[in-house]
Amino acid sequence: MPVNLKGRSFLTLMDFTPEEIRYMLDLSHDLKSKKRAGIRNNLLAGKNIVLLFEKTSTRTRCAFEVAALDEGAHVTFLDSNSSQMGKKESLEDTAKVLGRYYDGIEYRGYEQKVVEDLAKYSGVPVWNGLTDVDHPTQILADLMTIEEHVAKPLNKVKVVFVGDTRNNMSYAWMYGCAKMGMHFVAYGPKELWPDSKILAEVNEVAKQTGAVIEVSDNIESLKGADVIYTDVWASMGEEAELPKRVELLTPFRVTMDMLKATGNPDVIFMHCLPSFHDFETKMAKDAKEKMGLDIREVTDEVFRSRHSVVFDEAENRMHTIKAVMVATL
Repeated sequence: MPVNLKGRSFLTLMDFTPEEIRYMLDLSHDLKSKKRAGIRNNLLAGKNIVLLFEKTSTRTRCAFEVAALDEGAHVTFLDSNSSQMGKKESLEDTAKVLGRYYDGIEYRGYEQKVVEDLAKYSGVPVWNGLTDVDHPTQILADLMTIEEHVAKPLNKVKVVFVGDTRNNMSYAWMYGCAKMGMHFVAYGPKELWPDSKILAEVNEVAKQTGAVIEVSDNIESLKGADVIYTDVWASMGEEAELPKRVELLTPFRVTMDMLKATGNPDVIFMHCLPSFHDFETKMAKDAKEKMGLDIREVTDEVFRSRHSVVFDEAENRMHTIKAVMVATL
């Protein structure tokens, strides 16, 4: 059945069928091959795109800008200091104005309702660059990376997300795995287990696709994993919560022993980045020197090992974001 996503917004993978996600992944692989070959299609020539960032980012901003420019689009970047959205102008009014100027809108920030309202009022495709409960462009890149490194179809792949399993990356992975019929394990302390409502939603999808969604704090659940995935334990501004979070999450730091516990010598390690894997960042260094805390969610040994595909994964943000824009515009 032909897939046509023109005019669609990309707010969550839960809005798409497995066939539509497959189409975006195939397009991502194709566009990556063409970029590597030096082929420029100018598929977005004449298009104007605005990036709205309430939360800072390296990969998301750069990926959108380079992807758009590769295909001939013009990009405007607006952060919270250069936009009146939500301050002197309502979200609805801002969306209606931007929809008159631009062919597509990217939003990265906090509430999922913001990106939903942008799509509701703007009249143009809106792309979710991250919210508090989802990160669909990251998962698309992660699925692409798995296809490049794991010699199995996605519906035979087991992904274990380690750490705070109620964060936006864990939820985004649940959505992606449920849609693509994959085996997903949320592995972390019970105090940080996923919301029961979200688990119920993804399990409804899993019934249709054959996916398996599990939650566990038992290391036995790592057996047979093809992918070990983790995320930072704390972000800037959350320093007050660090002592308790470090206490809960230290047993779930990704180590070589954890990789060995999978029983899979070819298990890959993935991370959405940025990562605290050494003490070369201000936050990790300050936590260690001022608070006596080791906030590394993964050891440097794992991060730099042959198992790690984090920089392939980071590159694939650009190719999959390009595919989303091309497909929807």
